[in-house]
Amino acid sequence: MEHLKIVASARQIPSRQVTNDELSTMMDTNDEWIHSRTGIHQRNVVVTENTSDLATKVAEKLLEQTGTTAESIDFIIVSTMSPDALSPSTAAIVQGAIGAKRAFAFDLSAACSGLVYGLSVATSLLTRYRRGIVIGAEVLSKLVDWHDRTTAVLFGDGAAGVMIERTSDAIGLAGEELRTFGDKGENLVAGQFGNSNPFSGEISSLDPYFHQNGREVYNFATREVPEALESALKKAKVAADDVDFYLLHQANARIVSSIAKRFGQPIEKFPMNMGTNGNTSAASIGILLDELREAGIIHPGQTIAFVGFGGGLTVGAQIWKI
Repeated sequence: MEHLKIVASARQIPSRQVTNDELSTMMDTNDEWIHSRTGIHQRNVVVTENTSDLATKVAEKLLEQTGTTAESIDFIIVSTMSPDALSPSTAAIVQGAIGAKRAFAFDLSAACSGLVYGLSVATSLLTRYRRGIVIGAEVLSKLVDWHDRTTAVLFGDGAAGVMIERTSDAIGLAGEELRTFGDKGENLVAGQFGNSNPFSGEISSLDPYFHQNGREVYNFATREVPEALESALKKAKVAADDVDFYLLHQANARIVSSIAKRFGQPIEKFPMNMGTNGNTSAASIGILLDELREAGIIHPGQTIAFVGFGGGLTVGAQIWKI
């Protein structure tokens, strides 16, 4: 086991709510149709903020909660598929905004598995460094075609993250399984760039918006996520019954329910919040974690599973003793 401690969590949700009823004025849909298929009633979208604004608020809250100075942070990782720009990285913007002058910072792109992948990288870094911040932050509203009901009803904006440190206590990451299926990547794409250079011959123009094969992504998640989770549990030498809560990426209530059934675990161990937040990609697990910690439902001494899955296609499962 890596002796690591999640010392704090925080989230930042935009204040503008968009309900299913509001979407029904923009496209041919309604609350019953959306909720019955996804579990989503509403999502939050930015009005003036960008991804770095949400991530910076999360970092500031983490520092405030812990009484930690920005100068004591060794690294900042921001997992995102919707950065402000390709350069500078969103993490670099956050580093500058909070004054973490000693920290190195970089973005990580693993879509909805982003926070899990980011935590995996952080655990490796903490063999050499003492303290870091890992944030999942998304402004997916800028990648959505707001007239396409197959995607616009799914996604929301938000950010959440954790401060993580080395510790001498027997807690931390007990086991993980990360998998990528690049040959299936065409089933969920967004943000494609066209080539407009004067030497390329025929100029290609690609669609920047979300496109997904919903059936294939659903089948992928319900098949591959349980296998990855079983592998992580085996590596951690933890039985499924001994996990207090399974925090899954909040993509679809049907997927979460299917995985709970596959494991023979009570659905109460699989908390869900996509009803109010929608699918926030790399931010979703962190938002759920922070809500549950704030409510006192998740607390030290428990065993928690983090499970991400989505674009890439990717899966990431981790077992943490907190």
